[in-house]
Amino acid sequence: MAGECMTLKQVSDDVIRRLMPLYGRREAEWMMRVTLENVKGYTPVDAVLHRDEVLSDYIIGKIDGVVHRLLDNEPIQYVFGNARFCGHTFIVTPATLIPRPETEELVDIIVKENPGTDLHVLDVGTGSGCIAISLARALKFPVVRATDISEAALAVARENARRLKVKVDFVHEDALAMPVSAGRVYDVIVSNPPYVVDSERKTMSRNVLDYEPWSALFVPDGDALRFYDAISRYATMALKHGGRLYFEINPMYAGEMEKMMDGYGFRDIDSITDMQGRQRFMTAIVP
Repeated sequence: MAGECMTLKQVSDDVIRRLMPLYGRREAEWMMRVTLENVKGYTPVDAVLHRDEVLSDYIIGKIDGVVHRLLDNEPIQYVFGNARFCGHTFIVTPATLIPRPETEELVDIIVKENPGTDLHVLDVGTGSGCIAISLARALKFPVVRATDISEAALAVARENARRLKVKVDFVHEDALAMPVSAGRVYDVIVSNPPYVVDSERKTMSRNVLDYEPWSALFVPDGDALRFYDAISRYATMALKHGGRLYFEINPMYAGEMEKMMDGYGFRDIDSITDMQGRQRFMTAIVP
C-alpha cells in the first residue's frame, strides 16, 4: 500500500480491493469498517465525513498490518482482540471462541422466557463469558455462575465481567465431570458446548481451523453428544422443579438430542431454529 498523501477513502478502497478475492465485497467492507473503528475510533458516519482526510504513514502502516493478518486468514476479532455480542464489546483471545450471532439468539430466548427476578443461572463452558455476562446484564437481579475447563478462558471471562461491571462467579470445572449437585439450586442452566464433529473439519474455513481453540469446537463422530449427555444428567439433579435447560446444538443431531433428553425425563422439549432456519437450539424443562 502506497503511503504518500493517501486519503481515507483511497486507503479504504485499496483495502477492500485486496480483501475481496478472499472474503467477498460485503465482508471486506465490514472488515474495513471494523478496522477504522479500532485504528481511528471512527464510526461508519465518521468514515464518510472524513473520507478526504489524508492519513499519516503511521496509520496507513497499521492498517496495512491488519490487512496482512486478514489475508493470512486470521479472524479480525483476534487481530483486534475484541468482538461485539449482545450490544457489548467482549475481549476475545485464541483461548476463547469468537462469539457467534446465533448465540445472541440463544441469550434472547432465555431472557424472553425468564422474566422473573433473582434467578439462579449456570453457564457451562463459558469461554469468553459472553452468555453469562449478557444474562447477568439482561435478567432481573440474577445470581450467575459460569464454568470452564480452560483457566486461560476464565481469565478472559473475568476481565470481561470486570469491564462490563457485572458479578459472575467463574469456576474452573470440567463439563464432563461436574460434581454431584448440592441440591436443586438453578432456575436456568445454559450451555454452548463443543458440538462440531471431527468429520466436519474438512468443510470448515482456515480462519476457524487455524486460529480458534479446537478443544472448544470438536467432538468425536462416535460420541457427538458427550457434553450434552453429561450436562443433561447434571441438570436433572441441579435444576429446580420447573427449571429450564438451554443448549446450542449441532443441527445434524437434533433428533438424537430430543431422544436423549426425553430419556432423562425432561418435558416440553423444544427444538428452535436460528435466523438461518437451522435447528440450532434445544430447550427443556425439569418436571
